[in-house]
Amino acid sequence: MSESLKQRVGRLVAGGFNALVDAVENAAPEAVMEQAIREVDTATAEVRKELGVVEAQRHLTAKRLAEDNKRHDELSDQARLAMQEGRDDLAETAVSRQIDLEAQIPVLESRLADLADEKARLEGYINALKAKKREMREALDSFRQSQRQASQSAGQGDGTGSAGADHRAERATAAFDRVFSRQTGLAGASGASTSEESKLAELEELARKNRIQERLARLKSDDS
Repeated sequence: MSESLKQRVGRLVAGGFNALVDAVENAAPEAVMEQAIREVDTATAEVRKELGVVEAQRHLTAKRLAEDNKRHDELSDQARLAMQEGRDDLAETAVSRQIDLEAQIPVLESRLADLADEKARLEGYINALKAKKREMREALDSFRQSQRQASQSAGQGDGTGSAGADHRAERATAAFDRVFSRQTGLAGASGASTSEESKLAELEELARKNRIQERLARLKSDDS
């Protein structure tokens, strides 16, 4: 895996998503979040591509190692046969070739181990990037939800719906009361509480009924 790609993956995985959004105050946060997610997708695709190369190299190296080990065993049998036939020259050639293979086989084994480690590292990077993408998606969903909630709250504050109408009426009444009090020195129309207003209305109705009874009593007195 190239060093630049390692650094890129490390930056993406270690970087704070919220800090990224906060750093671009003049940009649309949602667009920045989506761009960051696309960058993670791009990096993941590049890592997968490199993983494919490593897998191919592992296959070729393992195949070459198996072939060399098999050839080494075959040369042992051939050298033994040559000695039995009195062909020391042929046995020497077989042994010489074996020595060359014995020098190469450990290198192939080391290369195969390195490729296995590289494969594990790349798979780890992919898993880390996938986890980071899930984290970013959750953050983006949370951001969108908070935007919707903020929009709804703003709508209610601006008079949208019955709650907004009530709030607007309360503000208008309060403003009227302030102007009325400033101009007349008297309490505003909404100065009494709801409980007081109810009792005053009940008292007025009681007085009205009393006046009705008094008038009926006078009528009866006039008729008598």
